[in-house]
Amino acid sequence: QVQLVESGGGLVQAGGSLRLSCAASGIIFSGDAMSWYRQVPGKQRESVAAIASGGITNYADSVKGRFTISRDHAKNAVHLQMTSLKPEDTGVYYCKLSRVRFTSTLDYWGQGTQVTVSS
Repeated sequence: QVQLVESGGGLVQAGGSLRLSCAASGIIFSGDAMSWYRQVPGKQRESVAAIASGGITNYADSVKGRFTISRDHAKNAVHLQMTSLKPEDTGVYYCKLSRVRFTSTLDYWGQGTQVTVSS
């Protein structure tokens, strides 16, 4: 079993920065992919950034150049450095671990951390 715990959310003014962290515990494989999603009320959860086991990263167009995802394999952690924050970045940010098993993918989610960007 995998447990994910996010931290680092909070209230910040537009233009500010925050660093989110996700600590993973349980059985973690180096091949697991990690990603960050965010959700606002009334909307679907959307992918913000992802990092594959080999370190390849992918970002939503809306955050490219402002957010950076990184992974610490030794500590089983993934981080999201967010800069030049905008009010539209407000939402609950979730960490996800994805594990490919044969022909299916298992997804594990954290409980989320609130990010609020004031204008």
